[in-house]
Parts: sequence; structure tokens; C-alpha cells
Amino acid sequence: MVQIGISDFANSEFYAERVKSYGIKVITRHECEGKSAKEIAEDALAALSHCTHIYVDIDIDVCDRSVVPAAPAAAPGGFSAFELRELVFQLAQSKQVTTFDITEIDATIDSSDQRTLRLAALCILEIAAAKTGK
Repeated sequence: MVQIGISDFANSEFYAERVKSYGIKVITRHECEGKSAKEIAEDALAALSHCTHIYVDIDIDVCDRSVVPAAPAAAPGGFSAFELRELVFQLAQSKQVTTFDITEIDATIDSSDQRTLRLAALCILEIAAAKTGK
């Protein structure tokens, strides 16, 4: 398992130790700074190179709170919409990546422009584009 974009101060010390004890690779938000989406995806996929099938769970609350108002756990300093879309595209290009879901959205509290739902839809389009080579 690999977690990408975990924000500083987002998890307790207990959780961090538990993740470490299970051998889960964590690429923090801070570690993503200055790296391209391709570099981040390559790092994550390298850690999962032994897997024949990879399931990608897109927790939309990895984005900055201003980007995803319908994600109650989102905090300031998360990914931009573009960064998430590019990362999803890069991950989806891998033949090992076969399954996706998008979580952490409460559509009843989205902004009037539905920016969270629109970002989720764009992530689906990024997956389709990557898988069809477009």
C-alpha cells in the first residue's frame, strides 16, 4: 500500500506508527513539493512493482480545502485540482492499475458551482484518457 499526499499534522502519532509497522509507504504532501506528477507516480508504482493489479482509491480530500468544499476533511495546503488530475492520469497509465474509486465527497455541502463534483468527474475523464491513450 502507498499513500500519496498525506498532509502534515493530519494523522496522530499512533496512526503513523501503525502505518509504519504495516510497511505502508507514505509520500507526504511535503515530499511531493517540487516533484512532477510523473515522478510521484513512478515512486508509488515502484513500491508496488510486485503487484499484478493495483487499486487506486482517490480520496478527494487530498486537495486543498478551497478546491473541494464538499470534502469535510480537506485542509489548507493540499493538492490543487490540476495536481490531482495530473497524478490520477499518471497513475492510470500503468497497466497494473486496474481499479479506481473516488471517495470523501459529501455532495450536499458542495459549493454552488459544484467544484468538488466537477473535479471528481474530471478525474474519471483523466482515467479514461490514460487508459485509452488519448
